[in-house]
Amino acid sequence: MKSFVYNGQPARVVFGLGTIARLPEEIDRLGLKRVLVLATPPREADARSLAGSLGGTAAGVYAKATMHTAVSVTEDALRVVAELQADGLVAVGGGSTTGLAKAIALRTDLPQIVMPTTYAGSEMTPILGETKDGVKVTQSSPKVLPEVVIYDVDLTMTLPAALSGTSGMNAIAHAVEALYARESNPLINLMAVEAIGALVSALPVIAGSPHDRDARSEALYGAWLCGICLGSVGMALHHRLCHTLGGSFDLPHAETHTIVLPHALAYNAPAVPAVMETLRAVLKTDDPAMALYDIAGRIGARRALSEIGMPPDGIDIATDRALANPYWNPRALEREPIRALIARAYAGEPPQAGRA
Repeated sequence: MKSFVYNGQPARVVFGLGTIARLPEEIDRLGLKRVLVLATPPREADARSLAGSLGGTAAGVYAKATMHTAVSVTEDALRVVAELQADGLVAVGGGSTTGLAKAIALRTDLPQIVMPTTYAGSEMTPILGETKDGVKVTQSSPKVLPEVVIYDVDLTMTLPAALSGTSGMNAIAHAVEALYARESNPLINLMAVEAIGALVSALPVIAGSPHDRDARSEALYGAWLCGICLGSVGMALHHRLCHTLGGSFDLPHAETHTIVLPHALAYNAPAVPAVMETLRAVLKTDDPAMALYDIAGRIGARRALSEIGMPPDGIDIATDRALANPYWNPRALEREPIRALIARAYAGEPPQAGRA
């Protein structure tokens, strides 16, 4: 047994079916009197309905959350927080809404209750990524960790099959990279393996039967575990590339993770043989990177960055930015292999392992 350090994150989790009914109880438990309900524009009607059910406890609704947590949106939301004298936040949605809640909390220290509607996992982390002037900057602070997360399987039942697939693959990426993170430890490894197994089992079922409640429950359970993995250890090449691509070209978050995951794993594979053995067992394959590429195809996800908005000249831009600031990775970061990785992901080609 190698030496390790484990830090548990102090978050309260309420998981199940119909658990949205527990929201008033959780608001009261935190002693909140005027909560601001956050959402993205497409979920504004749902957010207003939820706020209406809270009566006078809801101070209002702010439904302008965007991908990659633009600082300009956060600044606008802070103005609303001050005007309404909100003393807490309720975020209903995916990673974009959770990101906005975190950004507000970072600046105000307001308590957060998050109710995920996707499999993003960011609700379980003290990590915030914000975008300004085309650059996404990530930081970690206990101030952004939500105080309460309410997982209600019912909230995921209407998540479109295509988005369910890419959101689930995004979650898998958290667990895969946690296995070879510098801070990996036995508990997180157990969670990562359990999470990957749950999601690779559930996602193909959801792709064919989006209303399968058992598959939805299994996927949300796996996403919760993936979020714990993401929030408990440092990340490496995969997440760095995805943040670079998303911030530079405003690419959809979950789809970017889905596309990059097999390629980042293939790049690091020669340097993490024990992790690859673990993934071979859980994925039941001799080639884990190719298996993840194939799963993306089975669930109908796009597998080329060129198909989700990345320009051709973005390959060199992303390469430069991904290597601009040194960071830990199990395999040394080399310009030409990294560029080749991004080029394959751009074209939608299968992953290709290289030498460590």
